[in-house]
Amino acid sequence: MSGLDTQDGVGTPREVQVVVVGAGPAGLSAARSAASLGAQVVLLDRESRPGGQLIKQTHMFFGSRAQYAGTRGIDIARILYDQVVSAEGVEVLLDATVLGRYPDSVVTVEHAGRYLKLKPERLIVATGASEKVLPFPNNDLPGIYGAGAVQTLMNVHGVRPGNRVLMVGAGNIGLIVSYQLLQAGVEVAGIIEAAPTIGGYLVHASKVRRSGVPILTSHTIKEAYGEPALEGVVVWQLDERWKPIPGTERDISVDVVCVAVGLNPLTEILFQAGCDMRYVAELGGHVPVRGDDLQTTVPGIYVAGDCSGIEEASSAMVEGTLAGACAAASLGLGGEQADVVRERALAELYELRCGSAGQKTRDGLCRLAG
Repeated sequence: MSGLDTQDGVGTPREVQVVVVGAGPAGLSAARSAASLGAQVVLLDRESRPGGQLIKQTHMFFGSRAQYAGTRGIDIARILYDQVVSAEGVEVLLDATVLGRYPDSVVTVEHAGRYLKLKPERLIVATGASEKVLPFPNNDLPGIYGAGAVQTLMNVHGVRPGNRVLMVGAGNIGLIVSYQLLQAGVEVAGIIEAAPTIGGYLVHASKVRRSGVPILTSHTIKEAYGEPALEGVVVWQLDERWKPIPGTERDISVDVVCVAVGLNPLTEILFQAGCDMRYVAELGGHVPVRGDDLQTTVPGIYVAGDCSGIEEASSAMVEGTLAGACAAASLGLGGEQADVVRERALAELYELRCGSAGQKTRDGLCRLAG
């Protein structure tokens, strides 16, 4: 499946048509798309298991059949990976950390103790995102996790993180993970949200509320306490200016706090490559300026998924398909079929971003374009 792991990386870089960095939903879709149009693709991921965030997601997806509606995230990861490895012209390297991309277009990689050098004609960056942290006193106590860590413990390793959990964040991730905790037999003491309204889909909020879990909006953590590990937290209410209201404190006894307050795009390689970057809060942080074809301001570098702006996995898969098709087409591959794939992907993205749920993304894209 891979001829790269026999190289020592010393000397002349290996020339390839397309390198995809990241084997999450966007990267897998990009590799599949580019290869289907005739490109020779090398797919890299620093983890030992492909799928990115999908491997933690046991809930069924919304959307359309094209985005695997009614299928669990873990199963989507398997489907996409099977399609990639069965495609002609794709090489996959797992446990492969990309170290950098340089002005001569060389991409350096550490894999199995070896230093590899690749020189792609096109580079697709699909590195995903990292979790945001929440600052409060004693936020480093054992028992305080990010939502991704809790999902990994439960859904990947089958380990319950604790007995009684407070969820911080009422976005889709916080609501979904709360329900997964309940399914695993963990008591959810409550969900607190600093914003005045619930950020996630109401269908998810209704499920946890029906299970008896209170959701407190305009609340945040004042402090955590415990010795040597977490024993509880003090929460308090926020006013309309997001300032704490003295006298509203309440103590909640828990052995786990799960923090689900959003994601930051992972864009270090794009900064290093010299792409024009802008801070757009609606898209999660610093994101690359790019065109409709997802090519950045550095010719030959494309982006897809959360590193281009935080959205759902469905959008990441469609962006990956779009980036792969556009990268292949720019190499003269695919012909009319590349145009068909591109137009279909653009239409799917438009549909996914319609309505109130997509307003934040639309606002962010407008700011980025402006």
